[in-house]
This record gives sequence, C-alpha cells and structure tokens, in this order.
Amino acid sequence: MTVLRIAAWSGPRNISTAMMRAWENRGDCSVSDEPLYAHYLAATGLDHPARAEVIAAGDSDWRRVVAALAGPVPEGRPIWYQKHMSHHLLPAMDSAWVHGLVNVFLIRDPALVVASYVKSRAEVEPDDIGLVQQERLFDEVAQALGRAPPVIDAERFLHDPAGQLRWLCEQVGAPFSERMLSWPAGPRASDGVWAPHWYAAVWKSTGFEPPRERRPQLSGPGLRAAEACRPAYERLLRHAAALQPASGAMPSA
Repeated sequence: MTVLRIAAWSGPRNISTAMMRAWENRGDCSVSDEPLYAHYLAATGLDHPARAEVIAAGDSDWRRVVAALAGPVPEGRPIWYQKHMSHHLLPAMDSAWVHGLVNVFLIRDPALVVASYVKSRAEVEPDDIGLVQQERLFDEVAQALGRAPPVIDAERFLHDPAGQLRWLCEQVGAPFSERMLSWPAGPRASDGVWAPHWYAAVWKSTGFEPPRERRPQLSGPGLRAAEACRPAYERLLRHAAALQPASGAMPSA
C-alpha cells in the first residue's frame, strides 16, 4: 500500500490542532502531534508549560523520531498527517528527511499569533513563533520541488473551510471528505501531553469556527516579535490559497 505522509508545518497558536482534528476525523488517517517537541525542549533548554512531561513522554533523539515518521503507519492507515512546529526543526538537524514527505505550510498573521501565545507563555521571541523558520523551510522545499508547496493562511481558511480543504486535498493527492469539517468535542488519545496547557479551545470545538475581527494591541517584546516575523508572513501569504468562494477555485498566488 502506498502511504501518503503529510507534514504540516505551522507555528503555535494557529489552526494547526483543529486541522489535525479534521484529518484524524476522516477515518482513513493517522495523526502525530508535534513529534519533535521533546527533542526541541531538550536541545534548547527552553522553559515551556509541561516541559518535563513533554520530554519524558516523547523521544528527545530527533534521529529516532525521523526514522519512526518514515516507518510503519500507526494503525496501518493509508494517510499519515504529521503536525509539526517549524521551529522544532533546529538548525543543527539534517532536514533531508523532510523531502520524503508531502509538505504543507500553515501560516497566520504574527500579531494574532503573539497575542494568543502570551496568554500561555509570557516570554516571546521571534524564533518562538516559527514564521522565520517556515520561510526558510518553504524555500528549501520549493527549490527541491521546482514549485511552491501548498500554503494555507488561517484567516482565509476560516472564511471558507470546505473550499480550502478541498483545494488542500487536491494539492496533496487525497480525496476530500465531508467528515473533515466537524468532529466530536473533547480530548484525543493522539493529543500531546501539553494539551491541557494549549488545547482548551480545540477541546471545546466541534468544527472550524468563523473568523473574528481582532486587532490585538501589542507592545514591548510581543510587538517586536510580531514585527520581526511580518516580512516572512507577508512573503508566504503571496503563495497561500486564495479565497474565491464564488468560483470555488483557489489557485496559489
């Protein structure tokens, strides 16, 4: 059986966990929740919520993690959706393994990311929210493919989840399923041990919520982090699926 292995590269406080729910709810897809997180915390020494639990529950050797991600699919399903944080791919790690996967990039306005991020972790630096690392990995993947890989912008997505998911499924070579649009509320066995600190909204959700008009008021380190990441966001946004509900077509820009 040919397995479709999707690596979805995001930053924190995006729609990444809701997107993981969508793929898991298909019934033909296994999911992995941030498999490189334990290595990232062990290697950087950063103080994140549930740090000790994350390291204890995961594998802090990235090489073993990568080997597992290329190995047998959990439950033998034909699709394996791997939710990754782009900043977990540290500079010292060999990224060649990434090119054996179908790579997707999930982006969000950095001001919205930071405003949400600081509710769970007060300190924030540009490297914490992953956009700069996403841009670097995007360029590497695009060069290897000879074209831009799929990019999804969170706010555009939430205006038309069905249309954007249809487009994404077409891009990665998976059939679209209506089951991706809703799911039962509550935690999942597939959630990382950090879920109680970050997933409250997703646990309450039963689908993708409509976007809300938000203009966060940032200052100090939060503002500096958001603005440092804005050029990378705006560049990736040029490649994101367009919102064209009238025609249903969403070509990459």
